[in-house]
Amino acid sequence: MKNNKYMGYFTNGLIKENPVLRLVLGTCPTLAVTTAAINGIGMGLAATMVLVCSNIAISLLRSVIPDKVRIPAFITIIAGFVTVVQMLVKAFLPDIDKALGIYLPLIVVNCIILARAEMFASKNPVLPSILDGLGMGIGFTAVLTLMGAIRELLGAGTIFSLPVTANFISPMIVFLLPPGGFFVFGMLVALSNALAKRAGKKPVEHLGCESCPSRAVCGKNECVKEEEAAVNE
Repeated sequence: MKNNKYMGYFTNGLIKENPVLRLVLGTCPTLAVTTAAINGIGMGLAATMVLVCSNIAISLLRSVIPDKVRIPAFITIIAGFVTVVQMLVKAFLPDIDKALGIYLPLIVVNCIILARAEMFASKNPVLPSILDGLGMGIGFTAVLTLMGAIRELLGAGTIFSLPVTANFISPMIVFLLPPGGFFVFGMLVALSNALAKRAGKKPVEHLGCESCPSRAVCGKNECVKEEEAAVNE
């Protein structure tokens, strides 16, 4: 029973609450860096490392950090791990660092990481926090890699820079541009919704504050109250 509970912490981020397709978080790097499959892997693994490490630190310090300054404290911890990851990527993977550009240091404000810190790591022991971080990180990496592979295949005729269709089908450059990213992302969300509906789960219907799982992090509770009051009137 206990093992099933721990497995649930890990698998939750893979499918049921996938941060990109189910919670619709982290869409900025998802759309920006997925012009190639390798970029998706690089961004996903970097975010996963930060997510796991920050979850561990925040879980260990959850009884020490004052509630009034928890968000600044979380961001400071996350920023420290992002700096370490960025230095490692610059030193050992310069091509990935160049491809990811500004989006690598912007992991600091990635809402997936801050949301898991606020909603899970700050309320749970270390082991569940590690499993939660791994599950969410792997789910994030999988979606980025899939999006990158689709866009690279259709837009350049290659996957991981290896020619697949480039020799006999003209690449559709639009898939390497922002409109192509939005199109592929929309199709994947639609597919996720269809599978969720088939499995009897609630699909992603709208993205307002009232449906956001991270509204406590960004301080939108007042907006939610106003929207609910307007609906009741």
